[in-house]
Amino acid sequence: MSKRHDAVFDDVLSGLPTGKKAEDRASARFLKRSNTMAEQASGERQEKVLRLVDPADCQMWDRHNRAYELLTPENCADLIDGIKSQGQQEFPAIVRRLPAGQGATYEVICGARRHFAISWLRANNYPQFKYLIEERELTDEEAFRLADIENRDREDISDFERARDYAQAIALYYGGTQKVMAERLEVSAGWLSRYLDLARLPREVVGAFPTIRDLKELHARQLKPILKTHRAEVLEEAVRISADRVAGASIDAAAVLKRLKAVAAEPKGAKKPARIFCGDRYDQGVKMKRAGRKVVLEFDANMSDLALQAALAHFIKHWRE
Repeated sequence: MSKRHDAVFDDVLSGLPTGKKAEDRASARFLKRSNTMAEQASGERQEKVLRLVDPADCQMWDRHNRAYELLTPENCADLIDGIKSQGQQEFPAIVRRLPAGQGATYEVICGARRHFAISWLRANNYPQFKYLIEERELTDEEAFRLADIENRDREDISDFERARDYAQAIALYYGGTQKVMAERLEVSAGWLSRYLDLARLPREVVGAFPTIRDLKELHARQLKPILKTHRAEVLEEAVRISADRVAGASIDAAAVLKRLKAVAAEPKGAKKPARIFCGDRYDQGVKMKRAGRKVVLEFDANMSDLALQAALAHFIKHWRE
């Protein structure tokens, strides 16, 4: 029973004889303990054991969805300031116990920013702070879903970090089936598909952006159709952007997207040259021209049926290339 509850009982029992007051307080404590045990037995109450530990005794789960190496005092400043202000870490990290001989006692499932913040504070004149943890027994799939639920709506984890996590999880836990994974995460198949598309972006395109934190699901949506029709050109431009940045150019995410999309844009007024499709054994063929979203075919009126059939077969096979 808490000190506050003791004070209440002292007030209520103040008019009783001393022996009677002590006896009634003992009875009240026994009743509270009995109620607690009954709640635990019925499943209505679950006790959580929290510990304060040295963050050095914890390591990140290798499937943690946050890129720990991208955490800095600057992007964790709100959390660091909050811990200093409160005098403690408010919410526990979720951890699993590691087998002996792993170099650390606990594996962090949720709480990378909290781990960074406490570690930074301890290394910068605040050695009194410790890492607040809650230990649980979790399978890898349960750990993945727990981490996803905790971080899904947080703005401080990037779209690409989340997408990369989903791409790994679908193969590891859901047999590559988007429908099964979407049901387990309780999200729509379309929503999940967009993040998986982001994870599938070529490494050249990912490297063209300043950091993976600047790469958004919206970018993948806009680049997906362009990669289907102009993949080689997009990859070449992405490599040029990376080289320009190494040379000192300042290119933000918006500029990267603009340059990548530009490779598929036709200059105003420019026309694509006509293409000729011929059968292997014929000199005559059909000429293909584009008029907006339409395709126009032209051929000589005197062209033989066999030559026309061969040319059309060649056209059908190759005209989208």
